[in-house]
Amino acid sequence: MQVNGLPFNKYSWIMTHNSFSIVDAPPLPGGVQRLTFYNQEDTVTNQLRNGVRGLMLDMYDFENDIWLCHSFRGQCFNFTAFQPAINTLREVEAFLTQNPTEIVTIVIEDYVRTPKGLTNLFTNAGLDKYWFPVSDMPKKGEDWPTVTEMVQANHRLLVFTSDASKEAEEGIAYQWSYMVENESGDPGVQGGSCPHRKESKLLNSRSASLFLQNYFPTDPVEADSCKEHSAPLADMVNTCYKAAGNVLPNFIAVNFYMRSDGGGVFDIVDKINGHSLCGCNTVSACQEGAPFGSCKNIAVPDTTPVTNTTGSFTGYVQFSRSASPVHSPNCWLFLAFYLRLITILLQL
Repeated sequence: MQVNGLPFNKYSWIMTHNSFSIVDAPPLPGGVQRLTFYNQEDTVTNQLRNGVRGLMLDMYDFENDIWLCHSFRGQCFNFTAFQPAINTLREVEAFLTQNPTEIVTIVIEDYVRTPKGLTNLFTNAGLDKYWFPVSDMPKKGEDWPTVTEMVQANHRLLVFTSDASKEAEEGIAYQWSYMVENESGDPGVQGGSCPHRKESKLLNSRSASLFLQNYFPTDPVEADSCKEHSAPLADMVNTCYKAAGNVLPNFIAVNFYMRSDGGGVFDIVDKINGHSLCGCNTVSACQEGAPFGSCKNIAVPDTTPVTNTTGSFTGYVQFSRSASPVHSPNCWLFLAFYLRLITILLQL
C-alpha cells in the first residue's frame, strides 16, 4: 500500500472497536461469570495478521495492575474484566517485531490513574522502541511523516489517550489534539448525518490531520454486522466524507470486522486507498511512479452481496473457536447484566 511512501495521514486503515473484548475470551479466575458485551471474534494477533492496523483498548487500574476492561463509571469490576493489558501489548510487540515495515495505532480509553502507569506498561511490554514521539506529531493539521520515514526511524507505534493530562505527564498524545472523530454508537451508524464526538473538534476542522470514523452500533450483534458492513457502511463513509469537508477517514472503527455480506470494511478501505493514493478503484491497480489516475488494467474483485444468513468472513485466520454457531445476544444475560449494574450503582 506504500505507493511513493505518502504521508501517514494519506492512508486509511481498519481499526477494531474494543479489540480486546473477544468472544470466547479466556475465563476469569475463580469462576467469575463475565457480564459484558463482546465486540470481536479473534485474538489481537489474528486481527493484526488479517490487516487491522488500529486497536481501541479500554485501560483501567485493577488488582494492582492495568487491565483491559469493558466497564462503566470509570471503574473495572471482576465481572467486566478481560485480562492484564500487558498481555495484549505483548501481542502487538511480537507483531511489530515480526513485521518490520508495519505501523500500528492504539487509541486508549484511559481510566488509569497510577502515576506513570502507562509509561511503565508500554516499556515493560517492549514497545518503547517503536514509540512515535509526541514531539514529532504535527500540531496544526500538517501532514505526518511519510510511512517510509516512519519505518526508517522505527517510529511504528502511534499511541493516543483520552486523558489530556497524560501528554504533559507521560508524553502520550491527547487524542483530540491530533484527530477529529465522529460520534460513536448508534449516532455513528444512523444514515444521513455524521455528528462529531463532543470531545472532538468539528469534523471539517483543519487543525487536526487524522480522521477517525466510528461505525458500530451501541449494542453489538454479530449477525447484524454482516448487513451493517455492506451498503450501509459505504453510505456512511460517503456521508462522513462530506461532513469532514471532503476528507476520507484515516481509520474506520468497527465491531466484528471480518463479517459482511460482500467485501465489507476490507473492500471499503481498499477503495478509499486506491482513490486517495492513485485515483484507481483498488490499491492493486496503483502503479508506483505513474501519474495520478494511471491504473493497471486488472479485474476488480466481485463484492456483490451474497445470500447467507450468517454472513461471510473475509479474514484468513481461523477464529479461536472452530465451528461454533453465530452468537446472538442472550436476553437473560443482558437482564442479569443490567440488574448487576443497578446493584453496583446503588452502592456507589
